[in-house]
Amino acid sequence: MNIRFYHARILTMDGGCVLQEGELWTSGNRIAYIGPGKDAKDIVWDEQIDCQGNVLMPGFKNAHTHSGMTAMRSFADDMPLQEWLNTKIFPLEAKMTEQDNYDLTKLAILEYLTTGVTGIFDMYLSPKDIARACVEMGMRCVLVSGLNKFGPSVAEMENRYNSLNGMHPLITYRMGVHAEYTCDKALLEEVSALIHKYRAPLFAHLSETRLETDECLERYGMTPPQFFDSLGLFDFGGGGYHCVYFTEADMDLFARKGLHAVTNPGSNTKLASGVAPIGRFLEKGINVAIGTDGPSSNNCLDMFREMFLVTGLAKLLQKDASAVDAHEVLKMATVNGARAMGLSEADVLAEGKLADLIMIDLHQPNMQPLNNITKNIVYSGSKQNVKLTMIDGKILYRDGQFLNGVDAEAIYAKANEIIARLSA
Repeated sequence: MNIRFYHARILTMDGGCVLQEGELWTSGNRIAYIGPGKDAKDIVWDEQIDCQGNVLMPGFKNAHTHSGMTAMRSFADDMPLQEWLNTKIFPLEAKMTEQDNYDLTKLAILEYLTTGVTGIFDMYLSPKDIARACVEMGMRCVLVSGLNKFGPSVAEMENRYNSLNGMHPLITYRMGVHAEYTCDKALLEEVSALIHKYRAPLFAHLSETRLETDECLERYGMTPPQFFDSLGLFDFGGGGYHCVYFTEADMDLFARKGLHAVTNPGSNTKLASGVAPIGRFLEKGINVAIGTDGPSSNNCLDMFREMFLVTGLAKLLQKDASAVDAHEVLKMATVNGARAMGLSEADVLAEGKLADLIMIDLHQPNMQPLNNITKNIVYSGSKQNVKLTMIDGKILYRDGQFLNGVDAEAIYAKANEIIARLSA
C-alpha cells in the first residue's frame, strides 16, 4: 500500500532525539520518503493521513518477553522468583498445549499493539506456535530458544534454527538457553558446540537474582556471564536478560565482546530481584535494550512503564537525578532493542527501512504543554498516547481499534477458558 502521512512531527531516531516537521510516505512494507511536503500528484495513494502535528517514530522493540504467559497474569503474585517459578509457574506450564501457547500469544499481541510495540524478542514454549500467531496477526517476532534440562533437546533447537529462520519475513530465530541454573554443564557444552557450528549469537537469563549468582559462584567459581563465556557461549555475540547482579568484570566482558544487556525493570521490581546498574552499563559502552519480561511477572506489557522505571530506578540507585537521561532511554526502547534483536532494517525511520512505526498522540493532557516532546514520551507518556501502530507497512491498530482482522473479544474469552482449565 502507498500511504502518505502529512503534517507530522517525525522522530527518526537516526542520530538522536531530534524532531523534524514534514511528511513520511510508505510504499509496500518500506519507507519511501521522509522530508518536507512536496508534489505527489503522480502517486496513487491508498490512504492519506493528516497527523495533525502528532509524532511519528520507530515502534518500540520489546527485547525480552514470554508472550504465552498471558494466562498467568495476576495468577501468582507477591512471591519471590524461585518460589514463584517452582510452585506456581512451572506446574502450570507443564499442562500447557501448543494450541494454548498460540491462543495466549494472540492475546499478548493485542496488548503489544496498544502500547506501540512493533517487534518482540520472545522466549517461550513451542516457538512455531508463537510464530504462527505472529504471522497471522502481523507482529514482527524474533524467537529465542529457552532450552533447559527439561527440553527441548539441542537437536530440536538446531531443527528450529533451520526451519523457523526464513519461514516468513516477520520471523527470525535465535539460539538461547533459559538460564545457568536450569542447565547442567554438559548440556551447555552441547549448546556451545552447536553455536560454533553456526557461528550464532546466544541469549539467556543472566544474573537475575542474588541467589542465582551466588549458586553459580559456588558451583563453578564464576558468575553466570563468566561461566557462559568460559564455555565459548558468547564467542559469536548475543547477550543476557535482566543482568541485575553484574560485577565490574561481567560488564567488562559484555563491553569487550559487544554483548547486549536487556533490562526488565518492571519484573525485577515486582519480584524484588534488584536494580540493574544501567548507568555503569552505559559508561562502559554496553548496548542496553528494554523488555517487559512476561505478563505473569510484570504484569503488563507496557513499554512506557518500563521506560520510566529504567530512568527512575537508575536515578535512585545512583542517587543522581541526572542519571540515565530520558533520551538515552528512548534510544534503548527503539534503536538499541532493534540492534539486540538483529533487526537492522527496523531500527530507525529512514528511506528504504521497513515501515514499522507508531504515531504518538500529543493532543492529550499528559503530553501538554509541549516543553520537550521527546522527554514527555518517557516521563509522562502512556499507552493511551499510541494513536496508530504500523508493522511491515500495514496499520494494525488505530484509534483504539484493531485492524488485523481478529475478534478481540473471542481472544479474551479463549484466554479465560485456558486459565480456568489449567488451574483446575
